[in-house]
Amino acid sequence: MEKKLRVGVLGATGMVGQRFISLLEMHPWYKVVTVAASPRSAGKTYKEAVGNRWKMTTPMPEAVKDLIVMNVNEVEKVASSVDFVFSAVDMTKDEIREIEEAYAKAEIPVVSNNSAHRWTKDVPMVVPEINPEHFQIIKDQRTRLGTQSGFIAVKPNCSIQSYAPVLFAWKEFEPYEVVVTTYQAISGAGKTFQDWPEMDGNIIPYIGGEEEKSEQEPLRLLGTIENGEIIKASEPLITCQCIRVPVLNGHTAAVFVKFRKKPTKEQLIERLVHFKGLPQELKLPSAPEQFIQYLEEDNRPQVALDVDFEHGMGVSVGRLREDTVYDYKFVGLSHNTVRGAAGGAVLCAELLTAQGYIKSRD
Repeated sequence: MEKKLRVGVLGATGMVGQRFISLLEMHPWYKVVTVAASPRSAGKTYKEAVGNRWKMTTPMPEAVKDLIVMNVNEVEKVASSVDFVFSAVDMTKDEIREIEEAYAKAEIPVVSNNSAHRWTKDVPMVVPEINPEHFQIIKDQRTRLGTQSGFIAVKPNCSIQSYAPVLFAWKEFEPYEVVVTTYQAISGAGKTFQDWPEMDGNIIPYIGGEEEKSEQEPLRLLGTIENGEIIKASEPLITCQCIRVPVLNGHTAAVFVKFRKKPTKEQLIERLVHFKGLPQELKLPSAPEQFIQYLEEDNRPQVALDVDFEHGMGVSVGRLREDTVYDYKFVGLSHNTVRGAAGGAVLCAELLTAQGYIKSRD
C-alpha cells in the first residue's frame, strides 16, 4: 500500500481503545490520525486524557501522545479527518447503535469491537478465518443506510474465540452438542488488578450477558445470508457457563463435544493444525501464520506460557481426549484483548481493505 489509510479510534481512552492504539503503532497499512472520546476528554491531548490510566504493558506510542482528543459525538468533524474508524466506545447499547450508524451514514466504514450491532440483520459479525463471506451483506446494509462507502462491521465476543474456531475446523464431523465453561480474564471487563484488587485470589461465577453471547454468537458465525439478512445456524446446540478468574489476559475454555460423524483423535488434531483461512492465504499483516496450535503436554495450554501465541492472534488447544459422556473434550485458550477484541477487529479491517470495502477517501 503506497499511502497509509487514515484511522480514527472512537473510545480511544478506554482499555480496548488503548489496545487499538498499541496494535496500530507500526501498522504497514494504517496510521492513527484521530482519537475521539467522551466530551469530558475532548480538547485535551491524548496523553492528558488518559493520564495514569494507560493499561498496556508497552509505552504509549509517541505519535499519539499530542493528538487532541475529539468529541466522539461530533460525527461530521471526526469523519472529515479519517478514511475509516475503529469503535470501542463505552456507552449504552442504544447509544452505540445510534452513533455507529451515524458514522456509517457519514460515509465512514465502522469496524466495531462493541456488541450493539452483532444481531443487526445486515451487519456482518466476522472472524476472518471462519466466515469472511458474511462481508457480502455489506451491499444490503448500504442500501438500507443509503450510503456509498459507509457501513458497520463487527467482530464477535471475546469469550468464543477459544472454541468457536475449533468447532469450525471440525465442521465436517458435524458437532451437534457442545458444553462450554469459560474462565475469563479481568481485562475482559476493562480492568487490571490495580483497579480491581478484590479479584486477586478470587473467582466470580457470573459475568453479565456473557453466557447468552457464548451460546448464540457461534451460531451466527456459522449462519447463512438469506434475503438481505444473516440467518443463524441451528447447530451445534451450545450451553455455557462463564466465570471470572484472577488472570489479567487470556480466556480459557473447557469444552465437551458430541459429533454425528465420529472422528479419531488424530483426525481432529490434523484438522486443527492445518486449518487456514482467507487471512492466511492473503498474508494479511495481522494474520497469524499458524491460526490454531495443538499442544501435546498434559498441562497446556497455560495462560502464562501460551496467551501470546502468534502475538496474541493465535488459538492454543490441548488436552483433547475421549470422554465418557460426550465424544471428546478439550481445553482452548485465546488472548481476549488481542484476538478477542482489538486485534480481531484490525484483522477484519485488513480483510475489508484487501477486498475493497475500505479505501482512501482522497
